[in-house]
Amino acid sequence: MDLVRIICAIFLPPLGVFLQVGIGIDFWINILLTMFGYIPGIIHAVWIIAKK
Repeated sequence: MDLVRIICAIFLPPLGVFLQVGIGIDFWINILLTMFGYIPGIIHAVWIIAKK
């Protein structure tokens, strides 16, 4: 399942975070990072998925 989350995180970072932690502070932080730059959103999403 982590592989699916990481693939989702690469194509749509907030979706990967949502699948891992749901709607919470990490989800909203990821949306902001993705809006400011796609790469920071990907890095944050993969970090959240790998951390838990």
